[in-house]
Amino acid sequence: MLPKSCAQTNPGMSSAPMIELRNLQKAFGGKPALHDLSLEMKRGEIFGLLGHNGAGKSTTLGILLGQVFPDQGEAFVNGVSVQRERAKALERTGAIFEAPRFYDYLSGWRNLEIYTSYSARVPKEKIAEAVETVGLTRRIRDKVGTYSQGMRQRLGLAQALLPDNELILLDEPTNGLDPEGIHEMRLLIQRLNRERGITVLFCSHLLVEVEQLCDRVAILNQGHKVFDGRWAELDSEQRSVRLEVDDWEKAAGLLRDIEQLKIVENGLVTVGKDFDTADLVERLVQGGIRVRAVEPHRRNLEEIYLSITHNGATPHTES
Repeated sequence: MLPKSCAQTNPGMSSAPMIELRNLQKAFGGKPALHDLSLEMKRGEIFGLLGHNGAGKSTTLGILLGQVFPDQGEAFVNGVSVQRERAKALERTGAIFEAPRFYDYLSGWRNLEIYTSYSARVPKEKIAEAVETVGLTRRIRDKVGTYSQGMRQRLGLAQALLPDNELILLDEPTNGLDPEGIHEMRLLIQRLNRERGITVLFCSHLLVEVEQLCDRVAILNQGHKVFDGRWAELDSEQRSVRLEVDDWEKAAGLLRDIEQLKIVENGLVTVGKDFDTADLVERLVQGGIRVRAVEPHRRNLEEIYLSITHNGATPHTES
C-alpha cells in the first residue's frame, strides 16, 4: 500500500488555505442544517469530511459549489468568495457526486469532449493525459454503457481533472464499488495527490476509507462540527480500557457519573489521558462488582467516531 499522502503540502505552494469556510449557517424549512461551521483546508492535502446522513456534508458541498446559498457566512476557494465570485472561485475545481452521469450510448472520449466544450476549449492532448492518469486509455473509445461501475468512477475522476483542476471534491466516490474497485480508487486518489499535487476533499460515511486516506478530518454531527484535526491527536487525549466484569449492566450504572469516563459499548470505556484506572477498579469493587480483567484497548476510527458523535462530545478544533 502506498504511504498516506494526507496533510502533506507540496513545497513551494502558497500557505493560504485552499478552502476556507467562515461561520456558515443554513436552514431548510426552519430546520437547521449547519450551525456556525468554520473550517480550513490546506493546499496539497487529502481532507476527510465525515458524518452520517443528515449531518450536513451535502449542504456544505452545495455551499462550496455555489449550488446552495448560506443564510449566514461565506465560503472561499483559493481566497475567492464562492458567493460573490463563483466562476473565479471554482475555475480550477472539479467534483464527483456518488455515481457520475454520462451518455451511455457515447464513448468515454466523446463524453469528455462534450463536458469540456461547456467551459473552455481543451486540447485533445489534455484529455488524453487525464484519461491516462486514471488508467482508462484502453477502453476510452468504448461506449460508456459497457463500463463497469469502477470504470465509470474513473471516467468521472478524469472529468473532474479537466481542464487543469487543482482541487477535487469527492462525495462518496466509492459507492457501488466492489472491494477491488474501492482499493483501486484509493490508490488513484493517493497518486493524484502525491504526483500532481491535487488537493482533495473526500466526503464519505465509510470510516475505513477515511482512515486509510486521510490524516486530517472534520466530523459533522447534526450540523455541528464536533471535531477538526488529526485522529492521532484526538486519540491521544483519551485512552480506551477494556473491562471484563461479572455484571456489566450494574458496572455501567456505577461508572456513568464519572466525569472523565465515557461508555462506548459493553465492556469498553474511554477515559481521560491522566485518569488513573485504579480508581475505576476501586469503584467497581466497592460496588460489589467482580473485576476479572482490565487492559488497554487501541481504538480504531469507528470507535473514536462513535465516542464523539454518540456521547455528547463538545466541538473540538485543531489548535
